Amino acid sequence: MNDITFAQAFVTELEAETHSTRKCLERVPVELFDWKPHPKSMELGYLALLIAEIPLWITHMIKYDYIDYATFEHLKPSGTEELVAHFEENVKGARKALVGVENGELEFKFDLKANGQVMFTTTKRKSIESTINHMIHHRGQLTVYLRLNDIPVPCIYGPSADDRNF
Repeated sequence: MNDITFAQAFVTELEAETHSTRKCLERVPVELFDWKPHPKSMELGYLALLIAEIPLWITHMIKYDYIDYATFEHLKPSGTEELVAHFEENVKGARKALVGVENGELEFKFDLKANGQVMFTTTKRKSIESTINHMIHHRGQLTVYLRLNDIPVPCIYGPSADDRNF
């Protein structure tokens, strides 16, 4: 599969996951942004922001040759609406970056860094391939956080115990 075909397919997959992800993010109350289920767990607000920013990674992977996760700038949302708007903006940017991909472009190297130190190197394509799975993984974590706080879990791939409308 060439890079253009891959990018087009990836846009379709990203869009398929956007609706369910948005529904989950819309249920994160600002008053629980600091809540976490265990001392070793992420805070709810950070987890939700991570999910909202994963599409932004796609844009960065296409435009640049690295992401430094220690210095990557994050939005500090003041509320749920701002968090959801940030997600929507990031999905829009990822879609635009993917549509603009040219053949051969995704075979360039991509580094994940921490404070300038390379953690691993792969191709842009392989890095992009894992982003939706990464988002889905963290969305699953988020549904557990919602359940633990008695917040209704939305339907995702079918009905949930709280939401029969999909």
